[in-house]
Amino acid sequence: MQLSLTTHCPVNDQYLLGVDFSSAPTHRKPITVAVGLMPTTTDPVYRLQTIREIETLQDFDSMLTEPLHWIGGFDLPFGQPRTLIEYEQWPTQWDKFVHFFCGQSREYLRNTFRDWCNAHPPGNKFAWRKADKPAGSSPAMRWTNPPVAWMMHAGIGRMLEAGLAFPAHRYPRKRSHIKRIALEAYPGFAARKITRGSYKSDSPAKQTPERKARRKMILDAVSAGEAGLSIRFEANHDWKQHIIADARGDLLDAVLCSLQAGHAALQRNFGLPRNLDTLEGWIASVPVR
Repeated sequence: MQLSLTTHCPVNDQYLLGVDFSSAPTHRKPITVAVGLMPTTTDPVYRLQTIREIETLQDFDSMLTEPLHWIGGFDLPFGQPRTLIEYEQWPTQWDKFVHFFCGQSREYLRNTFRDWCNAHPPGNKFAWRKADKPAGSSPAMRWTNPPVAWMMHAGIGRMLEAGLAFPAHRYPRKRSHIKRIALEAYPGFAARKITRGSYKSDSPAKQTPERKARRKMILDAVSAGEAGLSIRFEANHDWKQHIIADARGDLLDAVLCSLQAGHAALQRNFGLPRNLDTLEGWIASVPVR
């Protein structure tokens, strides 16, 4: 489905996006983007309008620059752990680090990550950002199963070049004129508020009725406003059935990313920590401890 967001969206409205990102999108495994109107404190409901499937990184670039006013939750790391960055003597200013990181070969980064892990004991091999463990997410430097480091490598540089604003990195310093705001999201954090069981799989053999039932459980909870978020989800019957039927969970993950970003957008300063590390950033809707 290669529709422009502006095909059905008036330019003057503010939208809420949720992006289930893929570092190598294809027709079978596209980047999935949920689109709805931005909730407000007086009407805290995210009403899904459409879900867009993007099959190439070039089309992702185009989507990022379409003339809309939006806040988006993106399921990919926006940063790496400060301990790793400082140890490797990489740039410690976030935008410069992004340019550096995305400019390196995967082979160089893989070797760097392996050397770090080999130098640390079992159970403590990875470096972690401050937000990762509270969110229950994989370490941002993980390069396999899931390869979140490659998601960052493929995505965040494109997002920076597209001129987005990144509140969790306080970039740019003056962003009041920027109409496209990006927040890091992790749908697993929202899903685990409802069920600890697996609700998706890319493997056909694991696309079971039990996982489908959990997708319905999650969707019912966010629709009822029972997922620990300040907003709830609303969609027509066809969209809900389509989301539940998607065994890969990409549609549901895109919706959860939207809800996390929408929740954060309604908080003071996006719910970010007062002692925010702007090099590492933060994950939307994860509470500050």
